[in-house]
Amino acid sequence: MNIVDRLLTIVITATITSAVWIVAGGSLMELASQRQGEESLRPAEAAPSPETSETAAAPGEVASTTAAPLDPAPTPTPTEEPAGLRIPVMNVRASDLSDTFMEAREEEGGRPHEALDIMAPQGTSVVAAAPGTVAKLHRSAAGGNSIYVRSQDKETIHFYAHLDEYAEGLREGQRVRRGQRLGTVGSTGNASPETPHLHFAILRTTADAEWWEPANAVNPYPLLAGE
Repeated sequence: MNIVDRLLTIVITATITSAVWIVAGGSLMELASQRQGEESLRPAEAAPSPETSETAAAPGEVASTTAAPLDPAPTPTPTEEPAGLRIPVMNVRASDLSDTFMEAREEEGGRPHEALDIMAPQGTSVVAAAPGTVAKLHRSAAGGNSIYVRSQDKETIHFYAHLDEYAEGLREGQRVRRGQRLGTVGSTGNASPETPHLHFAILRTTADAEWWEPANAVNPYPLLAGE
């Protein structure tokens, strides 16, 4: 065999060998890739499905399969009572209310009352008419045991006065929900012991005003009686 034949044989052999390795290598790479893909789909490593709930797990955490507890059911209220503002004395219906907002008070020089007197037996529970924050627990000669609850937007104050006592644990700065117990009906301050009641006032203010600064009184009667 001459030199030319030998060179031709070497070239052909090398070409066939390279082709075999290319085909075999491609098959091995495809198999390895497929195996890697199967490993990534194991339950412990696969990415979780997108959460539709607001309580989705944070990255790296396992989403809980237990539903978050629901808020306690709201306390049933009389059918006449509007949804926005709750009558702040238990067992009192809208039909039991009387509009005392413009009644003159002799002890205040004939000044309009600018509040609603809600009559009830002493010790009856007083509850929050709306959610807010306890701005002040105040004791005075006129109002007796009183509570100032400021609305969430800080532009409304609900004033509860003549309370017999405060609810246990109630404190300034505490957030209260609508219907939460604040205390009990009484006759502290200048209220007559013969007519225990809750003095309830609504005061419109500004977000930057203090609880004790002058505010515009709003008649609670139409809001509670649904008129």
